[in-house]
Amino acid sequence: QVQLVESGGGLVQAGGSLRLSCAASGITFAINTMGWYRQGPGKQRELVAVISKLAGTTIYADSVKGRFTISRDSAKNTVYLQMNSLKPEDTAVYNCKMVARGNEYWGQGTQVTVSS
Repeated sequence: QVQLVESGGGLVQAGGSLRLSCAASGITFAINTMGWYRQGPGKQRELVAVISKLAGTTIYADSVKGRFTISRDSAKNTVYLQMNSLKPEDTAVYNCKMVARGNEYWGQGTQVTVSS
């Protein structure tokens, strides 16, 4: 059974940093795309950043460009999100998603709260 487990969320002051991790277990085949999404209070879920397997191509939401960095360790089936210069509007539940063989797998989410 495939399971994604996120960690690294928490409470931080504006301007601070957090690093999220998402590790997948139970996957015996190559993962194509890894990504992070978030859903803030009263908002729809939105894409934060994704990274492809081939060439490590990355895509970021405009709101996080220059502040967040996504990376992956394919050998460990793990994706990371380094978040710097955090703002109160970054407050959300962050979920990781992995795509493999046409199937999507989601983590349970980790709360990030940025205080002003």
